Amino acid sequence: MKKVSILDVVEKSGVSLVTVSRVLNNVGTVRESNRQKVLQAIKDLDYRPNSAARSLARGSTGLIGLTLETLKDTVFDGIVHTVNQSLEESGYFLALSIFSRTEGDPDQKTNFLFQEDRVDGIIVLSLLDEENYVMELKRKKIPFVIIDNHVANSRALTVNVDNYIGGLEATKHLIELGHTRIAHVSGPDHFLSVRERKRGYEKALSDAGLSPLIVTHTESFGIRSGFDVAKAWMQSGIIPTAVFAGDDGLALGVMEAFQSEGYKIPDDLSVIGYDDQVFAAEIHPRLTTIRQPMEQMGQHAVRLLLKLIQGSKRNTSVVLQPELIVRESTAICLKKD
Repeated sequence: MKKVSILDVVEKSGVSLVTVSRVLNNVGTVRESNRQKVLQAIKDLDYRPNSAARSLARGSTGLIGLTLETLKDTVFDGIVHTVNQSLEESGYFLALSIFSRTEGDPDQKTNFLFQEDRVDGIIVLSLLDEENYVMELKRKKIPFVIIDNHVANSRALTVNVDNYIGGLEATKHLIELGHTRIAHVSGPDHFLSVRERKRGYEKALSDAGLSPLIVTHTESFGIRSGFDVAKAWMQSGIIPTAVFAGDDGLALGVMEAFQSEGYKIPDDLSVIGYDDQVFAAEIHPRLTTIRQPMEQMGQHAVRLLLKLIQGSKRNTSVVLQPELIVRESTAICLKKD
Protein backbone atom coordinates (compact mmCIF):
# COMPACT_ATOMS: atom_id res chain seq x y z
CA MET A 1 0.00 0.00 0.00
CA LYS A 2 1.32 3.41 -0.98
CA LYS A 3 2.22 5.62 1.97
CA VAL A 4 0.11 8.76 2.12
CA SER A 5 2.18 11.94 1.76
CA ILE A 6 1.56 15.60 2.39
CA LEU A 7 1.11 16.06 -1.38
CA ASP A 8 -1.85 13.68 -1.26
CA VAL A 9 -3.39 15.93 1.40
CA VAL A 10 -2.79 18.94 -0.85
CA GLU A 11 -4.54 17.25 -3.76
CA LYS A 12 -7.45 15.96 -1.66
CA SER A 13 -8.08 19.27 0.11
CA GLY A 14 -7.66 21.47 -2.96
CA VAL A 15 -5.52 24.03 -1.12
CA SER A 16 -1.85 24.93 -1.42
CA LEU A 17 1.08 23.11 0.13
CA VAL A 18 1.81 26.19 2.26
CA THR A 19 -1.73 26.12 3.67
CA VAL A 20 -1.51 22.41 4.52
CA SER A 21 1.85 22.99 6.22
CA ARG A 22 0.41 25.85 8.27
CA VAL A 23 -2.51 23.70 9.42
CA LEU A 24 -0.17 20.86 10.42
CA ASN A 25 1.95 23.29 12.42
CA ASN A 26 -1.01 25.05 14.11
CA VAL A 27 -0.27 28.45 12.59
CA GLY A 28 -3.21 30.71 13.29
CA THR A 29 -3.24 32.60 9.97
CA VAL A 30 -5.22 30.00 8.00
CA ARG A 31 -8.77 30.76 6.92
CA GLU A 32 -11.18 28.53 8.88
CA SER A 33 -12.83 27.10 5.77
CA ASN A 34 -9.43 26.04 4.40
CA ARG A 35 -8.39 24.63 7.74
CA GLN A 36 -11.49 22.42 7.80
CA LYS A 37 -10.75 21.20 4.26
CA VAL A 38 -7.24 20.16 5.31
CA LEU A 39 -8.44 18.48 8.49
CA GLN A 40 -11.10 16.54 6.58
CA ALA A 41 -8.53 15.45 3.97
CA ILE A 42 -6.18 14.28 6.72
CA LYS A 43 -9.02 12.28 8.25
CA ASP A 44 -10.18 10.77 4.97
CA LEU A 45 -6.65 9.76 3.98
CA ASP A 46 -5.62 8.72 7.49
CA TYR A 47 -2.52 10.86 6.98
CA ARG A 48 0.07 10.69 9.77
CA PRO A 49 2.70 13.43 9.44
CA ASN A 50 6.27 12.52 10.30
CA SER A 51 6.98 14.25 13.61
CA ALA A 52 10.66 14.73 12.83
CA ALA A 53 9.80 16.39 9.51
CA ARG A 54 7.24 18.62 11.19
CA SER A 55 9.73 19.70 13.83
CA LEU A 56 12.36 20.44 11.20
CA ALA A 57 9.88 22.41 9.11
CA ARG A 58 8.82 24.67 11.93
CA GLY A 59 12.20 24.87 13.66
CA SER A 60 10.88 23.29 16.84
CA THR A 61 10.75 20.02 18.71
CA GLY A 62 7.00 19.71 19.25
CA LEU A 63 7.76 19.04 22.93
CA ILE A 64 6.71 21.04 25.98
CA GLY A 65 8.41 20.27 29.27
CA LEU A 66 6.70 20.25 32.65
CA THR A 67 8.85 20.08 35.78
CA LEU A 68 7.61 19.52 39.33
CA GLU A 69 8.81 18.04 42.61
CA THR A 70 6.15 15.42 43.33
CA LEU A 71 3.20 13.55 41.88
CA LYS A 72 1.90 12.62 45.35
CA ASP A 73 -0.81 15.24 45.11
CA THR A 74 -4.12 14.83 43.32
CA VAL A 75 -4.31 18.56 42.52
CA PHE A 76 -0.94 18.39 40.75
CA ASP A 77 -2.07 15.19 39.07
CA GLY A 78 -5.14 16.98 37.75
CA ILE A 79 -3.06 19.90 36.48
CA VAL A 80 -0.63 17.59 34.68
CA HIS A 81 -3.52 15.68 33.09
CA THR A 82 -5.11 18.92 31.85
CA VAL A 83 -1.80 20.26 30.53
CA ASN A 84 -1.21 17.02 28.63
CA GLN A 85 -4.72 17.09 27.12
CA SER A 86 -4.45 20.77 26.14
CA LEU A 87 -1.06 20.23 24.53
CA GLU A 88 -2.31 17.24 22.54
CA GLU A 89 -5.15 19.37 21.19
CA SER A 90 -2.54 21.90 20.01
CA GLY A 91 -0.29 19.31 18.39
CA TYR A 92 2.38 19.12 21.10
CA PHE A 93 3.72 16.34 23.27
CA LEU A 94 4.42 16.61 27.00
CA ALA A 95 7.81 15.75 28.51
CA LEU A 96 7.56 15.31 32.29
CA SER A 97 10.49 15.85 34.66
CA ILE A 98 10.30 15.06 38.38
CA PHE A 99 12.75 17.30 40.23
CA SER A 100 14.58 15.37 42.95
CA ARG A 101 16.67 16.95 45.68
CA THR A 102 19.92 15.02 45.82
CA GLU A 103 22.23 15.68 48.74
CA GLY A 104 25.61 16.96 47.63
CA ASP A 105 24.52 17.73 44.06
CA PRO A 106 25.48 21.35 43.35
CA ASP A 107 23.75 21.39 39.96
CA GLN A 108 20.36 19.89 40.72
CA LYS A 109 18.53 22.13 38.27
CA THR A 110 20.36 20.76 35.22
CA ASN A 111 18.35 18.25 33.20
CA PHE A 112 17.41 17.65 29.61
CA LEU A 113 14.45 20.04 29.76
CA PHE A 114 16.86 22.93 30.16
CA GLN A 115 18.53 22.41 26.80
CA GLU A 116 17.01 24.89 24.38
CA ASP A 117 17.07 22.41 21.49
CA ARG A 118 15.16 19.74 23.44
CA VAL A 119 11.87 21.50 24.21
CA ASP A 120 9.96 24.48 22.83
CA GLY A 121 8.94 25.72 26.28
CA ILE A 122 8.56 24.71 29.91
CA ILE A 123 5.78 24.82 32.51
CA VAL A 124 7.19 25.03 36.03
CA LEU A 125 4.78 23.61 38.62
CA SER A 126 5.19 24.80 42.22
CA LEU A 127 8.96 24.45 42.63
CA LEU A 128 10.68 25.79 45.75
CA ASP A 129 13.92 26.43 43.84
CA GLU A 130 11.96 28.82 41.65
CA GLU A 131 14.43 31.72 41.45
CA ASN A 132 17.29 29.51 40.21
CA TYR A 133 14.97 27.89 37.67
CA VAL A 134 13.85 31.27 36.37
CA MET A 135 17.45 32.49 36.02
CA GLU A 136 18.41 29.33 34.12
CA LEU A 137 15.42 29.50 31.78
CA LYS A 138 15.98 33.18 31.02
CA ARG A 139 19.69 32.57 30.40
CA LYS A 140 18.86 29.84 27.88
CA LYS A 141 16.00 31.93 26.43
CA ILE A 142 13.46 29.14 26.86
CA PRO A 143 9.83 30.33 27.05
CA PHE A 144 8.24 29.36 30.36
CA VAL A 145 5.19 29.80 32.59
CA ILE A 146 5.03 29.12 36.33
CA ILE A 147 1.99 27.54 37.99
CA ASP A 148 1.71 28.24 41.75
CA ASN A 149 4.82 30.38 42.11
CA HIS A 150 6.46 31.03 45.48
CA VAL A 151 8.14 34.39 44.89
CA ALA A 152 6.07 37.42 45.84
CA ASN A 153 5.71 40.04 43.08
CA SER A 154 7.35 37.75 40.54
CA ARG A 155 8.07 39.27 37.14
CA ALA A 156 7.66 35.89 35.50
CA LEU A 157 4.47 34.88 33.68
CA THR A 158 2.43 32.99 36.28
CA VAL A 159 -0.86 31.18 36.83
CA ASN A 160 -1.98 31.29 40.45
CA VAL A 161 -5.02 30.80 42.62
CA ASP A 162 -5.92 33.66 44.97
CA ASN A 163 -4.88 31.92 48.19
CA TYR A 164 -5.62 35.03 50.24
CA ILE A 165 -9.27 34.84 49.19
CA GLY A 166 -9.23 31.10 49.87
CA GLY A 167 -8.04 31.61 53.44
CA LEU A 168 -10.50 34.46 53.91
CA GLU A 169 -13.49 32.43 52.68
CA ALA A 170 -12.53 29.36 54.71
CA THR A 171 -12.36 31.37 57.91
CA LYS A 172 -15.49 33.40 57.14
CA HIS A 173 -17.36 30.12 56.72
CA LEU A 174 -16.38 29.08 60.25
CA ILE A 175 -17.23 32.51 61.66
CA GLU A 176 -20.65 32.45 60.00
CA LEU A 177 -21.30 29.13 61.77
CA GLY A 178 -20.77 30.94 65.09
CA HIS A 179 -17.19 29.88 65.83
CA THR A 180 -14.91 32.29 67.68
CA ARG A 181 -12.15 29.93 68.92
CA ILE A 182 -10.61 29.21 65.51
CA ALA A 183 -7.14 27.69 65.22
CA HIS A 184 -4.99 27.49 62.10
CA VAL A 185 -2.41 24.86 61.12
CA SER A 186 -0.75 26.36 58.09
CA GLY A 187 2.01 24.22 56.60
CA PRO A 188 5.58 25.33 55.78
CA ASP A 189 5.77 29.13 55.60
CA HIS A 190 8.35 29.17 52.77
CA PHE A 191 5.40 28.56 50.44
CA LEU A 192 3.83 31.82 49.24
CA SER A 193 0.45 30.04 49.11
CA VAL A 194 0.74 29.14 52.80
CA ARG A 195 1.51 32.71 53.79
CA GLU A 196 -1.37 34.03 51.72
CA ARG A 197 -3.87 31.56 53.21
CA LYS A 198 -2.75 32.58 56.68
CA ARG A 199 -3.15 36.27 55.76
CA GLY A 200 -6.73 35.58 54.64
CA TYR A 201 -7.42 33.75 57.91
CA GLU A 202 -6.13 36.69 59.96
CA LYS A 203 -8.09 39.22 57.89
CA ALA A 204 -11.40 37.36 58.31
CA LEU A 205 -10.89 37.19 62.08
CA SER A 206 -9.91 40.86 62.28
CA ASP A 207 -12.99 41.92 60.29
CA ALA A 208 -15.15 39.97 62.77
CA GLY A 209 -13.43 41.52 65.81
CA LEU A 210 -11.72 38.24 66.69
CA SER A 211 -8.14 37.15 67.32
CA PRO A 212 -6.42 33.92 66.23
CA LEU A 213 -6.68 31.23 68.89
CA ILE A 214 -3.38 29.71 67.78
CA VAL A 215 -1.39 29.48 64.53
CA THR A 216 1.05 26.63 64.03
CA HIS A 217 3.40 26.21 61.06
CA THR A 218 4.46 22.68 60.19
CA GLU A 219 7.67 21.60 58.48
CA SER A 220 5.70 19.64 55.90
CA PHE A 221 2.18 19.03 54.65
CA GLY A 222 0.39 15.76 55.32
CA ILE A 223 -1.72 13.76 57.73
CA ARG A 224 1.04 13.05 60.27
CA SER A 225 1.92 16.73 60.60
CA GLY A 226 -1.70 17.68 61.26
CA PHE A 227 -2.08 14.85 63.76
CA ASP A 228 1.03 15.87 65.73
CA VAL A 229 0.00 19.53 65.85
CA ALA A 230 -3.49 18.73 67.14
CA LYS A 231 -2.08 16.39 69.80
CA ALA A 232 0.29 19.14 70.95
CA TRP A 233 -2.60 21.60 71.19
CA MET A 234 -4.61 19.24 73.36
CA GLN A 235 -1.64 18.52 75.60
CA SER A 236 -1.28 22.28 76.14
CA GLY A 237 -4.97 22.65 76.94
CA ILE A 238 -5.78 24.46 73.70
CA ILE A 239 -9.16 23.20 72.51
CA PRO A 240 -10.59 25.12 69.54
CA THR A 241 -14.15 24.77 68.32
CA ALA A 242 -12.96 25.06 64.72
CA VAL A 243 -9.74 24.56 62.74
CA PHE A 244 -8.73 25.94 59.36
CA ALA A 245 -6.03 23.65 57.95
CA GLY A 246 -3.75 24.84 55.16
CA ASP A 247 -4.19 21.62 53.21
CA ASP A 248 -6.48 18.59 53.22
CA GLY A 249 -3.83 16.23 54.60
CA LEU A 250 -3.29 18.51 57.59
CA ALA A 251 -7.07 18.68 58.06
CA LEU A 252 -7.40 14.89 58.07
CA GLY A 253 -4.59 14.61 60.63
CA VAL A 254 -6.31 17.12 62.91
CA MET A 255 -9.58 15.22 62.65
CA GLU A 256 -7.94 11.90 63.49
CA ALA A 257 -6.12 13.36 66.51
CA PHE A 258 -9.26 14.85 68.05
CA GLN A 259 -11.35 11.78 67.23
CA SER A 260 -8.76 9.61 68.98
CA GLU A 261 -9.44 11.64 72.14
CA GLY A 262 -13.19 11.17 71.92
CA TYR A 263 -14.14 14.41 70.17
CA LYS A 264 -16.88 14.23 67.55
CA ILE A 265 -16.62 16.03 64.22
CA PRO A 266 -18.41 18.29 63.53
CA ASP A 267 -20.38 18.25 66.83
CA ASP A 268 -17.39 19.16 69.02
CA LEU A 269 -15.00 20.47 66.38
CA SER A 270 -15.45 21.84 62.86
CA VAL A 271 -12.56 21.34 60.43
CA ILE A 272 -12.02 22.88 57.00
CA GLY A 273 -9.16 21.99 54.66
CA TYR A 274 -7.71 23.35 51.44
CA ASP A 275 -7.22 21.90 47.90
CA ASP A 276 -10.15 19.44 47.61
CA GLN A 277 -7.94 16.39 47.21
CA VAL A 278 -9.70 13.25 45.97
CA PHE A 279 -9.95 11.74 49.47
CA ALA A 280 -11.76 14.83 50.83
CA ALA A 281 -15.08 13.54 49.49
CA GLU A 282 -14.40 9.94 50.56
CA ILE A 283 -13.52 10.16 54.27
CA HIS A 284 -16.05 10.24 57.11
CA PRO A 285 -17.20 12.85 57.77
CA ARG A 286 -16.62 14.22 54.31
CA LEU A 287 -14.30 17.21 54.42
CA THR A 288 -15.36 20.80 53.88
CA THR A 289 -12.55 22.42 51.90
CA ILE A 290 -11.42 25.09 49.46
CA ARG A 291 -11.23 23.75 45.90
CA GLN A 292 -8.42 24.76 43.56
CA PRO A 293 -9.51 25.09 39.89
CA MET A 294 -6.87 22.67 38.59
CA GLU A 295 -8.34 22.34 35.08
CA GLN A 296 -8.34 26.09 34.56
CA MET A 297 -4.78 26.31 35.93
CA GLY A 298 -3.51 23.82 33.37
CA GLN A 299 -5.46 25.31 30.48
CA HIS A 300 -4.30 28.87 31.17
CA ALA A 301 -0.68 27.77 31.54
CA VAL A 302 -0.73 26.05 28.14
CA ARG A 303 -2.47 29.02 26.49
CA LEU A 304 0.06 31.51 27.86
CA LEU A 305 3.06 29.34 27.00
CA LEU A 306 1.97 28.72 23.41
CA LYS A 307 1.44 32.46 22.96
CA LEU A 308 4.98 33.05 24.21
CA ILE A 309 6.34 30.44 21.81
CA GLN A 310 4.51 32.14 18.94
CA GLY A 311 6.25 35.41 19.85
CA SER A 312 3.42 37.25 21.59
CA LYS A 313 4.62 40.09 23.82
CA ARG A 314 1.20 41.07 25.21
CA ASN A 315 0.78 38.47 27.92
CA THR A 316 -0.42 38.93 31.48
CA SER A 317 -0.32 36.61 34.47
CA VAL A 318 -3.53 34.91 35.56
CA VAL A 319 -5.06 34.80 39.06
CA LEU A 320 -7.97 32.36 39.46
CA GLN A 321 -10.57 32.20 42.20
CA PRO A 322 -10.91 29.25 44.61
CA GLU A 323 -14.26 27.74 45.57
CA LEU A 324 -15.67 26.88 48.99
CA ILE A 325 -16.96 23.29 49.05
CA VAL A 326 -19.19 22.69 52.07
CA ARG A 327 -19.50 19.09 53.22
CA GLU A 328 -19.98 17.39 56.60
CA SER A 329 -16.91 18.35 58.67
CA THR A 330 -18.21 21.82 59.56
CA ALA A 331 -21.37 22.73 61.49
CA ILE A 332 -22.96 25.40 63.68
CA CYS A 333 -21.00 25.98 66.87
CA LEU A 334 -22.91 24.60 69.88
CA LYS A 335 -20.28 25.64 72.46
CA LYS A 336 -20.22 29.22 73.70
CA ASP A 337 -17.29 30.96 75.37
